[in-house]
Amino acid sequence: MASLFSNLFRGGRRSKATQTERVRERRHEGFLRYANFRWAKISGGLCLLIIVSYALVDVTPRHNGGSWYGYTLGTLGAGLILWLTALGYRKRKMTSDYWSLKAWTSAHVYLGLSLMVIGTWHTGFQLGWNVHTLAWALMMLVILSGLYGIVVYATLPQALSNNRDEMTQMQMLEAIRAFDRQLHSAAQPLTPQDTAPVLKALDEDPFAGGIGARLSGRYRNCATAAALHALAGTGTSDPEAREKVVGLLKQKQAALGRLRQHLKIRALLEIWLYVHVPLTFALIAALSAHIISVFFYW
Repeated sequence: MASLFSNLFRGGRRSKATQTERVRERRHEGFLRYANFRWAKISGGLCLLIIVSYALVDVTPRHNGGSWYGYTLGTLGAGLILWLTALGYRKRKMTSDYWSLKAWTSAHVYLGLSLMVIGTWHTGFQLGWNVHTLAWALMMLVILSGLYGIVVYATLPQALSNNRDEMTQMQMLEAIRAFDRQLHSAAQPLTPQDTAPVLKALDEDPFAGGIGARLSGRYRNCATAAALHALAGTGTSDPEAREKVVGLLKQKQAALGRLRQHLKIRALLEIWLYVHVPLTFALIAALSAHIISVFFYW
């Protein structure tokens, strides 16, 4: 009897441990792999159904957006587009149930990709210079910008974490300011000729350079780099004082490099939203014009 209770107790502990491990796996599971790729399978099955039915259904004289089959796919596509735009609203509500944010995001990605098939097959591959093709083109651009977002969110967060080395952005800025304070003191013995580039480096704004510099990571007018170049050759100041300033400038340049790499990765992570969101609104406008023109002018 004691052995039986002991086995039951061990079995209960193993069961609880297994459940705990499953909970941990679900917490660390990414939105792309959510529920063992549930929404990828649903989306793939939907696309396969559309492709097969397109080949089997006979539409006279040929498939087009104005046939009953085209209307069916068009209604499905329009409904999906409107539902997918609700993700922004859904992000404001935190839940962990069946329709958690992770589940919603997974559905958003895979059902969004299925629109490539739904929308294209809806047209019957009849495209031209009109508002209907404009709606299709905008839809494809929205999907492509979303694909870019998936790629960067799958790859860049780790690069961002590695670059930060457990430092926050404020700590990076404080490190640069600390080097500036040391440079201000170390540059006192320098001659005015050698001090001038150092002063420009002290006045440098770490965030200056514009969106192009931030995305590329290239700051052509970097005052710190210019000061290093100016002091690298022979100067008029005491060699020991100049060497100390050059060493501090190199340390500041490294700190600036870390911050600018941080800003670059952040910009690459966020810039797609400035394309994806406006394109989505443009798509809804074109889709509305497409629907109105079909029902009221055709």
